[in-house]
Amino acid sequence: MPTVTPAPLAAAPARQTAGPRSKAPTLRHERTFKAQGARYLAGVDEVGRGALAGPVSVGIAVVDLHTQKPLSGVRDSKLLSPAERERLEPLVRSWSVASAVGHASAHEIDALGIIAALRLAGTRAWLEILAAGVSPDVVLLDGSHNWLTPPGQLSLFDEPALEPGCAAPVHTKVKADMQCLSVAAASVIAKVERDQQMRGLHIEYPDFGWDVNKGYATVVHREALRAAGPTPYHRVSWNLLGGDL
Repeated sequence: MPTVTPAPLAAAPARQTAGPRSKAPTLRHERTFKAQGARYLAGVDEVGRGALAGPVSVGIAVVDLHTQKPLSGVRDSKLLSPAERERLEPLVRSWSVASAVGHASAHEIDALGIIAALRLAGTRAWLEILAAGVSPDVVLLDGSHNWLTPPGQLSLFDEPALEPGCAAPVHTKVKADMQCLSVAAASVIAKVERDQQMRGLHIEYPDFGWDVNKGYATVVHREALRAAGPTPYHRVSWNLLGGDL
């Protein structure tokens, strides 16, 4: 049975500007895991969770805790302009030991609910990392909830997890995307790839302004919804118009 998730009423968050006192993310927190015997750490972040349309996307950037050097200019993707993100994306890819972005579609979000869809997108990215020949020892996940690890006990109504899934221990950290370079790097590649997808979908449905709002709840987006109704790329189990539909 689909999980009905209310859509947020706010529009996509405006780009923030890093103030003069804001600190660039570092690998300081990641390196604390060396004491536990870890060498390869996977920084993980998601984008698109609060959008009305398009996929939810999960980025993974793997770093070598023994040899990795910082990468200048990387910030949480929300603090960067589109041009800055586009410039940094190939640099992040070449800097990382391995990197990947996984997606779960609007249809999958409707069918599974947002948390299971996040796990599905993250698992798809994880399988790409494994396919590249890299097996991270530990995962650092932005936020306070571990949505990446499959639940230990499935209910009668749960689908089996996509195997093999993330088998490494997952550690969460609030604002890791602001403080931890591996997670900030993951946010950049996830944001760039998802934005590219939304620009492609904009060509098919130009009235919704996805080239600008990327599927978030702007005035233009909701006015188009009122006029034309949802597309196949909308999360129709959500309350798309905040009670007005």
